[in-house]
Amino acid sequence: MTQHSQTRMAREVAEIPEAAQRFLDGSDAALKAAAQALRQADPTLIATIARGSSDHAATYLKYAIELLAGVPVASVGPSVASVYGRHLRLAGAACIGISQSGKSPDIVAMMESARNTGALTLALTNQADSPMAAAVAHSLPLLAGPETSVAATKTFVNSVLAGLALLAEWQEDADLHRAVHALPQAFSSALTLDWSPLAQRLVRTQSLYVLGRGPAYAISNEIALKFKETSGLHAESYSAAEVLHGPAAIVQAQFPVFALAVEDAAQPHVCATAARLAAQGADVFLTGASAPGCASLPTVGGLHPLVAPLVLIVSFYNFVEGLARRRGFDPDTPPHLRKVTETM
Repeated sequence: MTQHSQTRMAREVAEIPEAAQRFLDGSDAALKAAAQALRQADPTLIATIARGSSDHAATYLKYAIELLAGVPVASVGPSVASVYGRHLRLAGAACIGISQSGKSPDIVAMMESARNTGALTLALTNQADSPMAAAVAHSLPLLAGPETSVAATKTFVNSVLAGLALLAEWQEDADLHRAVHALPQAFSSALTLDWSPLAQRLVRTQSLYVLGRGPAYAISNEIALKFKETSGLHAESYSAAEVLHGPAAIVQAQFPVFALAVEDAAQPHVCATAARLAAQGADVFLTGASAPGCASLPTVGGLHPLVAPLVLIVSFYNFVEGLARRRGFDPDTPPHLRKVTETM
């Protein structure tokens, strides 16, 4: 789909390859210091603190860390500290806070609590001078540049990129390191892909399912949110396994399903679920693979399995900006939303 320049969202999506390269060029010292701290701490648990798109980035990193480092990762509710006034026993753990603005009081309060109770604290934020950055032992500025559209795009991508770069440095994994540093070019390729058949199907619909597994499940969460934010679509995200435990019951003729398959161990399982839902009558669109009864959408191939889902979201952001306008929405100014949401 051709990139349009009349919305701020479109311009910011087009900046993703440049923003990613800027982070990679400018973060080596901070990454090495944070990775060394993780190796010294040798945490047996990692807690993540985030909301919204940042929490989807945290979910992505949960899968990536568990798959590569073998360390369990759990999402901690920020309100435990900010509203309920409880301090968790996090000594020996690492705590990663993710926030585009780094300003939300509940995120900051939880990060301060984690540090005070003995956790190694790290922040991923686009605001290097934010309260969250000041509250932690190690901060990784995302260097994404200003983002003014309400829908987070390049800051989401750089949040995941920063986490993957940190993981590669921490685990001293050369394959992941090379894959991360090749991402700017992969993002540029992702912006050229044509997903117009999916747009044609969704331009007049009201709801759909988005499916993924592993890191791609985190991307399905982000996609469902962006469908709601930008296009007024009631999109629900499910694991391609979990959808068969109840939600599949309402999938009937012409129900739209968007299934995210990438080249990893879960791909055959995602394809099997997609084929099963297509057999129930659903209109299934599947990325990067083929399955009986499903329409295939192009993706950038040949990628490391831990980075492939992130490249998918770049194609999607480009796609959904155009879909929003076709549906009569301004993707820069979703109703009832603001760029920075500060919660307690």
